[in-house]
Amino acid sequence: MTGFGAGRAQAGTETVAAELRSVNGKFCDVRAHLPRELAGLEQVVARIVKARVARGVVDVTVRREAEGSVRGVTPAVDLPLAAAYAKALLELRSELGLAGDVTVQDLIGLEGVVTLAERPADVGPLADALERAVSAALDALEEMRKREGEALARDLNARLNALEKGAASIRAAAPELVEAYRDRLAARVAELSRGIAVDPARLAQEVAFFAERVDVAEELTRLASHLAQMRALLNSDAPAGRRLEFLVQEANREVNTVGSKSQHAGTAAQVVELKAELERIREQVANVE
Repeated sequence: MTGFGAGRAQAGTETVAAELRSVNGKFCDVRAHLPRELAGLEQVVARIVKARVARGVVDVTVRREAEGSVRGVTPAVDLPLAAAYAKALLELRSELGLAGDVTVQDLIGLEGVVTLAERPADVGPLADALERAVSAALDALEEMRKREGEALARDLNARLNALEKGAASIRAAAPELVEAYRDRLAARVAELSRGIAVDPARLAQEVAFFAERVDVAEELTRLASHLAQMRALLNSDAPAGRRLEFLVQEANREVNTVGSKSQHAGTAAQVVELKAELERIREQVANVE
């Protein structure tokens, strides 16, 4: 399921901001993008996310927000280098007979005398702020995914209704198909026998064989069970994506068997509609956690 969430947390002087983006995926794949000083906490981020997300590709982007305008950097002076520069300048003045003194302004502009160094990270507060920022972002992500899940559940329940209606229609038509076959068989035998009486027992036996070949009661019963389980999963709060995928596969197997036994154009057309609906459900289930 897709979603976005952002969170921010502070611990001591450290502030961390986290953004989470999720897209559909068969498994939970966490991709963390952390600043260098937090690189060692990548597994911590993955653990926090996987504790609350069962499926999907989740990109986690973390920023460390430094206080003040210096953004976590401090100036550093290389005194030995500055002294070497000063000595070299004095020697230059002496050798060339130049006037003037060597000043601070002369030295600070020279390469390497003054540099900006990153403020050392306080890992303890950083780790605490990171965990709370990621948790806050997960809260927002779950809220968005929940709204998407509710919309998916409504769509899938409507499609389950269509499947149940189609299966019920096939079940209701089954006895009529057997009776129609009996009538066609009797008429055909009468035509071929040219007035010779038809053995009712033999006719009944042939009709019984046909009824056994086209009987789809077991398949429709199993299909109804699969659909009921799917509906129960949709109404639960637990992650259900993988189980729904399995049930869709099994439901499709039963519908295929019904189609292979079909001896009637109307039933065959209904089977095609059921398979099309199951394919739509399969595509939607790929978005379910």
